[in-house]
Amino acid sequence: MSRVDIGFAEPCEPWRLLSTQFPSKLGGKPAWLSLKDLPNAETLQCTVCSNPKTFLCQVYAPHEDCENNFHRSVYIFACRNATCCKKNDNTTFAVFRDNLPRLNDYYSFDPPPEDTPTTFNPQQWQKLCALCGCGAEKSCGKCKTPYCSRQHQVLHWKESHKTTCSDTSSDNGAGKSSVHLLKEFELVIEPEELEAKQEVDVEEQLRACDELQRATGGELADVEESELDRHAAVDGDRTFTRFRKRVDCNPEQVLRYERDGEPLWIAETPRPEEVPQCECGARRRFEFQVMPQFLATVNEHELDFGVLAVYTCEKSCWGGKGYKKEFIFKQDVAD
Repeated sequence: MSRVDIGFAEPCEPWRLLSTQFPSKLGGKPAWLSLKDLPNAETLQCTVCSNPKTFLCQVYAPHEDCENNFHRSVYIFACRNATCCKKNDNTTFAVFRDNLPRLNDYYSFDPPPEDTPTTFNPQQWQKLCALCGCGAEKSCGKCKTPYCSRQHQVLHWKESHKTTCSDTSSDNGAGKSSVHLLKEFELVIEPEELEAKQEVDVEEQLRACDELQRATGGELADVEESELDRHAAVDGDRTFTRFRKRVDCNPEQVLRYERDGEPLWIAETPRPEEVPQCECGARRRFEFQVMPQFLATVNEHELDFGVLAVYTCEKSCWGGKGYKKEFIFKQDVAD
């Protein structure tokens, strides 16, 4: 019986991905939970090329037993510059967590309507970049459209703003999709369903491979070719074989969620030797991982990874100012 929930990308109406709907989503602009004290431009800047990181995805994952975590979301950003992306290196990634009590400054105490389109303007609390939707501290000198950075102002100007800019323009690009963002989807979370036979098969094959090698003293010359072929598939990289067999049960999954569980690693090494503690002093524990299928789903050709494992504060601490930074571990496919 699996304890894992898995996420699938599904198209949906744009209003379902607004902050008021508390979505889990891929691509597009982030649907911020708190609308003050967002991660600033410096925090979201790649330390290698200095370009702004791109929003990858967010997961809505409240802690039902904690009033201060009645609403809770985790956000992932990454630099998409291929030259910055190094093997098994998380330097160009960033993860943030935010939480709110049920009674808060931004949203209704009651659940949002499920079948009625809603409108929502987060800019009544926070100026957001017209291109990427992150916090904006700069603006167009003519029409005051907000931007997070000079780079995004230039990109947006070339893309569309050159033809819409005016002294009286109130268009800041809200709701418009930029070619510089990843393709947007709702992230639908469902319990993982496994075929018991598939789980057992790979373990039996691994044991059989060990027994075969022991029985022949490591000499396989006299073993039939068909039997060699059957074992070769699992003997090269056992971790990857387990990964592939597990994923084959639900091949379109883009995310796996198991709070305080273990990642489904794609390679034997590397793995985190030590996950740094939260700034509050509590340990961080594994919460979810992004799968390699994510890249094909959002048509991403620059960024590359095997799996992204996200670790968050076990207390999901609150208080203080702004979004809390969490830990991400990037593991790539073995050579």
